[in-house]
Amino acid sequence: MSDRPDAPRRVAGGRHEARERALHLLYEAEMKQLPIAEVLDAQVLAPEDYTADLVEGVVAHRDELDGVIDRLARGWTIARMPTLDVVVLRIACYELAHRPETPRGVVLSEAVDLATTYGTDDSPGFVNGLLAAAADELRPG
Repeated sequence: MSDRPDAPRRVAGGRHEARERALHLLYEAEMKQLPIAEVLDAQVLAPEDYTADLVEGVVAHRDELDGVIDRLARGWTIARMPTLDVVVLRIACYELAHRPETPRGVVLSEAVDLATTYGTDDSPGFVNGLLAAAADELRPG
């Protein structure tokens, strides 16, 4: 985000709030089929640093993340999955692959929490199962 005087001020919050905001921003971009930069520019309040890191990381590594999700989603394709589940999975896979300082259990727990709050009745179980396999691949241990 810019340091211009007229730039939106940052929103404070913890990592849970950062993940939640990243989910909203990425979901909006996906549903409206807009570039993430356009969605970010339209925000009244700029995302805090961890939100921006998640959003930028998911966008930069989308092909890699989608490859992991596609490979592990037996009997499903990304095109058939609920968009919200895909966005949650992308965020969590990004953290597993590129943010080793975040504990594996935290990544999985936060993703399931987001899926429970915003997804369908089947979302938490689906997200949990796929991410358990992704965690074994992306961050063994």
